[in-house]
Amino acid sequence: MRTTWRETAVQPLIGGASPEPLHKAKAGYVFAALGAMLFSMKAILVKVAYLPTGGLNANDLDAITLMALRMGFALPIYIGILIFSLRKDGAAIPFKHILQAALLGVMGYYVCTFLDFSGLKYITAQLERLLLFTYPVFVVILGALFFGGRITKGGIAAIVLAYSGLGIVFLGGDIATGLNVPLGSALLLCAAVLFGLFQLLAKRLIDKVGSKIFTCLAMIGAGAAILTHFVIYSLTQEGVAEALSLPPRIYFLGAAIAFFSTILPSFLINVAMGRIGAQTVAVMGMIGPLATIVAAIVVLGEPFSFWDGIGTVVTLSGISLYMWLNQRKPKRDKPLSK
Repeated sequence: MRTTWRETAVQPLIGGASPEPLHKAKAGYVFAALGAMLFSMKAILVKVAYLPTGGLNANDLDAITLMALRMGFALPIYIGILIFSLRKDGAAIPFKHILQAALLGVMGYYVCTFLDFSGLKYITAQLERLLLFTYPVFVVILGALFFGGRITKGGIAAIVLAYSGLGIVFLGGDIATGLNVPLGSALLLCAAVLFGLFQLLAKRLIDKVGSKIFTCLAMIGAGAAILTHFVIYSLTQEGVAEALSLPPRIYFLGAAIAFFSTILPSFLINVAMGRIGAQTVAVMGMIGPLATIVAAIVVLGEPFSFWDGIGTVVTLSGISLYMWLNQRKPKRDKPLSK
């Protein structure tokens, strides 16, 4: 049987499979937790890159340059994986599916990332992770509006709870301090909305071409858009060569974001999905925001007050409630089969 749209709300984009028996799945929980933590470190690495050190001022490094560095390191690996997979499987991918995956990649991995990296200039890493992690809520809302889904009373309660927590953080917390918190938060909420839409649109194509092929095609499409944006932007400024005249630490951070917060966690999550299932992996993803908070306090020295803690707990509780309700629904309707 086919999965329902509701499962895409919490399903990562790099595949899934039926859960293995518990005694064979212990490694899956480890991979899922490690993958979530590595993904969450992206915000920390981006904030470190923006720090005014190594000859750079706070505004000298822009989002598109950092994105280009990240993609410059990651893109060759995804191209290699795509070529290897196509040769191994021996299957031809229809051109329309290639084009669709590339365009979805532009939306999900280029536009969303640009909004994310831009927003991190104005808000803390902790607030960024909380805002971005609301994307399942937008999957529910957009699914109900455009994909024939339904929002239950429990789903509404979960949404209200999640955004009440964000309200507590904004009104009473210290992690909402920054240069322009409203602008940064708006950028991150736009990224969450687009990422939710991306998941809804991507699910059907993933079913057709497979998760690994889709991810590679989407990343290649996004990479082409990012590098084109970077070249055009650089030519209108000081030139490409000058734009790439950056301290070694920026290249190191770009490589770290590419390998440790993009490529490696994508494979860890892929393996975990095959062992413990998509929805369990999604629940394990709750570790991500918590890891970001700890790392932001320790590495970046960001503040964390009592009200920050209350708001964070309330927000994550709302998202957890939604995921729990989402897990219960397939069991009643029995939309899955092995």
